[in-house]
Amino acid sequence: MAQLIKLQDYVSRYEWSPYRYPSQYIRLKQENWQKLHHLWEHPQKETYEVESSEKLSAFAKWKSFIKKNSIHEVHNEEDGYFLPKTENELRHYFLDELLPFQLKWASSTVTDVSFIDRAYKSDPTLKYFLQRFPDTYLIMYYPIFSIKRAPVDGELILISPIGMEIIYLIDEPENVKILAGDNRTWGIEENDKQSKLLSPLIALKRTEQIIKRILAAEQIDFSIKKVVLSRTNQIVFHTEPYNTKIIGKLEYEEWFNEKRKLVSPLKNRQLKVVDSLLKHCQTTSVKRPEWEEEESTITMDD
Repeated sequence: MAQLIKLQDYVSRYEWSPYRYPSQYIRLKQENWQKLHHLWEHPQKETYEVESSEKLSAFAKWKSFIKKNSIHEVHNEEDGYFLPKTENELRHYFLDELLPFQLKWASSTVTDVSFIDRAYKSDPTLKYFLQRFPDTYLIMYYPIFSIKRAPVDGELILISPIGMEIIYLIDEPENVKILAGDNRTWGIEENDKQSKLLSPLIALKRTEQIIKRILAAEQIDFSIKKVVLSRTNQIVFHTEPYNTKIIGKLEYEEWFNEKRKLVSPLKNRQLKVVDSLLKHCQTTSVKRPEWEEEESTITMDD
């Protein structure tokens, strides 16, 4: 599951400690998956042991992730709770439980909090990018950069250990065909009717220029590619613009499988890029009235 390191202008754990949290997330995720999987494999034995010895607190270090009643949901089928029948169902359950936790890390620190739009909790695009890509992919979901004290909207940014992709997502009804045009306008064809849309290249180039300036100032060399992506629509084009991939529904599977096949640990240069970009993002938050007691006792927040 990819990591949400920046969500618009919300305060993020990752900007607080960009070299610490990516690896910590991976470790905590793996530990909790192993524990949940073990409990699922041995429900009768482990339910009693967890409840009687209060091992639950160790299992639930992610307080927003797996709560006590979530454990009961996994085990107590007789009381009408859902018990995943297969390992694949369990995995989906686990990933869905991770989403609130991801949103928490992307909208709060121990001392600060941002007021998150509830729509993100059910955003299908955000869920797709988080759940379908490996842990070492770091996502900036439409960040707002602060350039000379002015806010500038960025596109979706996918940062892997070997490079970065700036993505413009097109999600039209399936019967719509996208016609790649010049640098200013593209076409939309639907039932023999044609209309125009502003070229995705404009927004991609704007985000690319911002990122290049930030990395150049830090003397960081990192691969940057632009992607026009549609999972639902065919995109007709003659030639791809320089350093830009056009991925319509016909090319999507190949692109997606390429991302999924990347096996690489987090890289120091990748985290250095993240650190630099987060320093130039706008953040809107307020101080907590007081530190939450439960936050201050969790190891990962110390």
